Amino acid sequence: MPNLRHSLTLLNYKFFTNTTNKKVELVYPELSYKIMGAIFEVFNNLGYGYQEKYYQKAISKVFKILKIQFKEQVPFNIRFKNEIIGRYFFDFLIENKIILELKKETNFRKHHIEQLYGYLKASNLKLGMIVNFTKDGVKFKRILNLY
Repeated sequence: MPNLRHSLTLLNYKFFTNTTNKKVELVYPELSYKIMGAIFEVFNNLGYGYQEKYYQKAISKVFKILKIQFKEQVPFNIRFKNEIIGRYFFDFLIENKIILELKKETNFRKHHIEQLYGYLKASNLKLGMIVNFTKDGVKFKRILNLY
């Protein structure tokens, strides 16, 4: 699995270079690595073809075994001028730091990335992860809230 090896290698780097060639510290590298380890364990055991809710149940079991603090289906109110105008539900909120969204898609869709970015913006968190369970394996993206 070249994608898996490459992805895990990227998680091991503490620093990366952005477009201005400045070194920037990777956000939550150790926790991200643990999360992805749990996800790969679930996929290696279940494989492809299940609904998202079953992957979510399996991931929550692995998080408990690994003692990763998390909440599932976390409601988050969207406010405008101190009034609630809507509500998001995060698949996972991990250690009050990372939002994890699960998808059963072959490719990353723009609206899923925008959805996660909206979650990050509303919650003022720094990092979100989208995980796609595909017939070719697990694919993931880290989405940063730079603002």
